[in-house]
Amino acid sequence: MNRTKPLPAALQRWAEQRIGPVVAVRDASHDWDRSRVWDLEGERGVHHYLKVSPSVKFFTRESRAYRHIVPALGHTRAPCLIDNRAQDLALLLTAVPGAPAKGLGLDAAQWRTVHQEAGALCARLHDAGPLDHGDRVEAEASLHAAADGAEKYLARAGIRLNQDEQQLIRDHAARLRRVGPVPVGYIHGDNQPRNWLWSQHGLAFIDFERTRPAARVQDLVILATTQWADHPDREKVFLHSYGRKLSDAERDALRCLSALDAANCLAWGPDNGDAEVTARGRRTLDRLVKEGRP
Repeated sequence: MNRTKPLPAALQRWAEQRIGPVVAVRDASHDWDRSRVWDLEGERGVHHYLKVSPSVKFFTRESRAYRHIVPALGHTRAPCLIDNRAQDLALLLTAVPGAPAKGLGLDAAQWRTVHQEAGALCARLHDAGPLDHGDRVEAEASLHAAADGAEKYLARAGIRLNQDEQQLIRDHAARLRRVGPVPVGYIHGDNQPRNWLWSQHGLAFIDFERTRPAARVQDLVILATTQWADHPDREKVFLHSYGRKLSDAERDALRCLSALDAANCLAWGPDNGDAEVTARGRRTLDRLVKEGRP
């Protein structure tokens, strides 16, 4: 477990200038070193969140997302940005009801309901607005950009992958460059139940630091390799509320992206002591090995 991270006094003063006095501060960071998030409780019990982004890139993405993309989700379906502070990479956000679905011990029927609502929210996010020229260029190049990451992942993973597994990753990267046109839009970028808040009011999304223009299918990789791998009923209700089935090109891309995700997991997971991410990568890779080359 990480040690509790204290909120810098300067950031608390900045927040109080915008939301009033803060009577309690709780470290709400994820359990990894670069995550820095605090729950700020006001005098009347109103909560806000202060987040310090891990990089300028993530700060820029998330600030833009909250201003121009996230509002498409609707009221109470995501936090709102109150203000940001570029010199500290800080964002001050409203709170939304709920707790991460991942830790709620939901039963099968509840999980289906969560995935049904997630599909509808993803549809809104992916179609948040027309892409300008720069965003469209980035989105249409996103699968090639993902394929370009293969060698980086393989270098970092090293001997955790044998030669046959490394070649399998390279084959999928090459295949990804040939899948053809797929729908593009704005994606969440870390679309999974730890970033879905579930309550009696419904589902809300949080954590938009990876939100960007991309192939829409890229938002389904983590779900496909975790939630949907053993529960096709969840995939079915998600896609039903999403509003369409995946095209053949998207299915092809999803398989290739899952291979690249496995390599990334087997690089990042062990280096950061994350057994869950490591297991996700190993399980996906083992399945792809059984299925054979693309």
